[in-house]
Amino acid sequence: MIHIIDYEMGNLGSIQNMLKKLGAPSVVTSSPDEILKAKQLILPGVGGFFKGMDQLAKLNLIQPLKEKAQDPESHLLGICLGMQLLTDYSEEGDREGLGIISAKTIRFQFEGDQKRLKVPHIGWNFIDVQKENPYFPIYEKENRYYFVHSYHVQVENNEDCLARSEYGIEFDSIIQRGNNLGAQFHPEKSHKFGIAFFKRWLKETGALQ
Repeated sequence: MIHIIDYEMGNLGSIQNMLKKLGAPSVVTSSPDEILKAKQLILPGVGGFFKGMDQLAKLNLIQPLKEKAQDPESHLLGICLGMQLLTDYSEEGDREGLGIISAKTIRFQFEGDQKRLKVPHIGWNFIDVQKENPYFPIYEKENRYYFVHSYHVQVENNEDCLARSEYGIEFDSIIQRGNNLGAQFHPEKSHKFGIAFFKRWLKETGALQ
């Protein structure tokens, strides 16, 4: 059973529908006890970092998420804002994050000719897979996903970066430490590419045979 975390900041219905299409049962929850029992967790997110951390604190979810991040038998997937919340810190509201993956979240800042680029970064973009992993085969040439974000992640250790993307500058679009994975894009809005990613993640975590 996949547990989708509801902290009033996520696109829950689309994710649940895609999981259902793949034959993976899921439940939406904001219960700390349920989260501590879960083996596969998805932390979605749309909106601001500061409010996101406030909501997690309000629902007493910060400590359970940190505990699950240390559990070798559990798998945590952060999507968009959910990925950014896994980092140590964000410039957005000058706020500490969950500190699950050593990284910082910073705003897109463009100079010169790149000032024509709009923020937020909205639309389809490619990912450049940096190393072998079970979620994004390095041999696939057409890795396109749908992005919506004004801030981007920069990992401290390059070993924690699975893929990068480019929008004026290069940024870390997929990050991982242990069983904790973050995707800056929205797989639930990325059609066949998002479906393929979810299928691989579900198989890797044991939620799907």
